[in-house]
Amino acid sequence: MKSVGLFWLAFLFVLPLSAQKGVPFNGLITDMNGKGISNVRVSLLNAKEKRTRTNRKGRFGLTDVAAYDTLKLVWKKETYTIPIEGRKSLKIMWQSQSHSVQAKEDQELVDFGYGFVKRREFTGYSSGISGEELRRSGASTILSALQGRIAGLNITTSSAPGEREGVIIHGQKSFYSSSTPLFVVDGVIVDDLSTISIYDVDYVEVMKDASIYGSQGANGAILVRTRRNGK
Repeated sequence: MKSVGLFWLAFLFVLPLSAQKGVPFNGLITDMNGKGISNVRVSLLNAKEKRTRTNRKGRFGLTDVAAYDTLKLVWKKETYTIPIEGRKSLKIMWQSQSHSVQAKEDQELVDFGYGFVKRREFTGYSSGISGEELRRSGASTILSALQGRIAGLNITTSSAPGEREGVIIHGQKSFYSSSTPLFVVDGVIVDDLSTISIYDVDYVEVMKDASIYGSQGANGAILVRTRRNGK
């Protein structure tokens, strides 16, 4: 009975942690003239091991950030804290003269996991296709519509009812480890794309090099932007 009690105690402890799992978070820090500020130290108050610095264009990225986390910024002996409050990105203006910062969510900044880059400035090898083109294929799912349209992307299907489609971008690496790519919908990592209707898709991008997502992107990534999140 004691072991059973310990099991349920551990279960109750782990459950809130899993429910609080965060998402990739990116930011851009500029001066009052819109010029990016480099070498600003960025960390989370609730997780000091998660820290980074802005690059020469003022961009930074952190992973697994929860909605209730708070950013800590340090630059030239000035320190500021900014509650994230559920936002997935922030454009921050550092006002040195008034010793303050202004922060707001910026819809033009696209979440790629590590390092904040605009979609048009992303240099990793990737292929994209519009939702309209996918729907013209007549396919009923996103993955089946992508088949034959993205070089190097292989989709395998099974006749077994309820079994998911298999996806390989780079080619089978190992018989013992998964070759499934990372799935990201509107900036949020998901288990698969089966719950996303092809009629809700605005744009799909297939990334063969998804190292910006760390080890999770080792097999590439498929990014889906839905109509409700489209620009």
